[in-house]
Amino acid sequence: MSACLQGPCFGRMTGGMEAVIVPDELHGARLDQALVLLLPGASLRERRRAWEAGQVLVDGKARAKGFCVAAGQRIELRPGAPEQGMAEGARVLEVRGGYAALFKPGGLHSAAIAGRDNASLERFLPQLLPGENAVLLNRLDRLTSGIVLAALNEEAARRYYGLEDAGQVTKEYAALVHGCLEWPVTVKNALDTDNTKKTKVLPREDESPLRWTRAEPVDYDEVRDRTLLKVVIHKGARHQIRAHLAHVLHPIVGDPLYGKGEGEKLFLQHKRIEFVSTFFAIVFE
Repeated sequence: MSACLQGPCFGRMTGGMEAVIVPDELHGARLDQALVLLLPGASLRERRRAWEAGQVLVDGKARAKGFCVAAGQRIELRPGAPEQGMAEGARVLEVRGGYAALFKPGGLHSAAIAGRDNASLERFLPQLLPGENAVLLNRLDRLTSGIVLAALNEEAARRYYGLEDAGQVTKEYAALVHGCLEWPVTVKNALDTDNTKKTKVLPREDESPLRWTRAEPVDYDEVRDRTLLKVVIHKGARHQIRAHLAHVLHPIVGDPLYGKGEGEKLFLQHKRIEFVSTFFAIVFE
C-alpha cells in the first residue's frame, strides 16, 4: 500500500513529467477519475483528453481510461497534457473592499451546473482567487460577457445582497440592438421565468422598479440599422435585458433565443457595477 497515508504524494519526475502516488482512498478508481489528483481544476472531458493523447502513464505504461488504479501506483503526466483548464479570457479585474470583479468571456457559463461537468467561472474561482473562499454574487448568461462580482467572505456577501434588495446596486450594460431606438425607454413589464429555457414577458407591469430595464441610445449605425444602447438594471431576473429589449422590438444582435440568432456572439456586455459599501462607494468597470 501507499506510504502516503495522509494524502497523495506529488513530485517532479525525470523527463519533465508530473507524478502522483495513488492514495489508499482511491484504490480501485478508474484512471480518468484518478487524474483529478494531477489535474484538480480540469473537467472530466479535459482529463480524458490527456489519456486519449497517450500522455498518462501508470507505473511507466500507458493505460486506457477504464484501467483501475491501485494504491501505491505512480501516475505520471507527460509534458503537454492539459493542465487545470482555465477558459481563455477569464481574469480578475480588481479586488477591493472584500469583493473581486471578474471578467467572464462570452461562451463561458457563470455557475457550475449540478450534475454536469461544465466549464464555468465558478469552477475557476480557486485558480483566479487562490486562498479565498469566494462566492459569485451575480450571474451572466453563457453568451453574455463582462463583469461578474464575487464576495471574498460571508459578511461582504450579506452586505451586497442587502444593498441589492434595497435598490442600491446599479448594473450598467452595453447592448447592440436591431433597429433605431431614438429615445430612452424603460421597460416595466413583469417576467415569467418558470420556463427553464425562455423568459416570457407578461402584459402587466412589475410592481418592483428593481426589475425594470432602462435603455438609452448611444449611437446609431444607419447602414446596418443597429443602435448601441446603455442599459441599466438594479436586480436582474434571468434573461431580463434580452427579453425586455426583444419585447419592444429591439432584439440584441446575435441573440439566438429572442432575436435572429446570427451566430454564437451575443452583443451584450456587463460594463459597470456600482454600490455603496460600509464607508465608500465601490465601482467596478
